[in-house]
Amino acid sequence: MPTEPLSADDIEAGLRELPGWQLEGDRITRTYRLPNHFAAAGLTVHVAQIQEELNHHSDLTLGYNTVALAVNSHDAGGAVTSKDLALAARVEAIAAGHGAR
Repeated sequence: MPTEPLSADDIEAGLRELPGWQLEGDRITRTYRLPNHFAAAGLTVHVAQIQEELNHHSDLTLGYNTVALAVNSHDAGGAVTSKDLALAARVEAIAAGHGAR
């Protein structure tokens, strides 16, 4: 069963709870800065584990000391859904533990 797209108001309300996350086109995005490449790689692996657990996957980009995520729901035609906000919240909850800011 496909997930329903969120309204613009629902997306805005959800993003208020997720500092640093923003709507860019049809996705919610965030770039984290980390102390070094090793910390960034660790965060990337941790995010990948969460995505597997949720069976919901973002575009995940590892830079030297950055990790960028861009997420929307393919099963909702590329729209933002509650699954995207839930993934963002899970990532937000673990990011600081890796030294992300």
